Amino acid sequence: QVQLVESGGGLVQAGGSLRLSCVVSGTTFSFDAMGWYRQVPGKEREFVARLSSSGGTTYADAVQARFIISRDNAKNTMYLQMNSLKPEDTAAYYCSAHKWMRSRWRDTWGQGTQVTVSS
Repeated sequence: QVQLVESGGGLVQAGGSLRLSCVVSGTTFSFDAMGWYRQVPGKEREFVARLSSSGGTTYADAVQARFIISRDNAKNTMYLQMNSLKPEDTAAYYCSAHKWMRSRWRDTWGQGTQVTVSS
């Protein structure tokens, strides 16, 4: 019943910036954490950034100091500001909501948005 919809992906040149959005609908309760992940064809899905319910942030080493995760609760939207983009950032980006229920994490995923960085 919970839906996550990503948007903001596209084609950008190396060194440019892009902001991804993830709109959450279908629920009124808060998740324990939300995050961004990315996946390249033939590779496993990779953690990018996470935002806890307390406001703490965690970033993958590959995007540290370049990406910023944030959330606007009033708009039910999470963002990923991506700066100084590199060709290796090219991937399908997914947002996810995490809920701790019955002794395990329950994850809800969006459909993904493609980010392509050209050199």
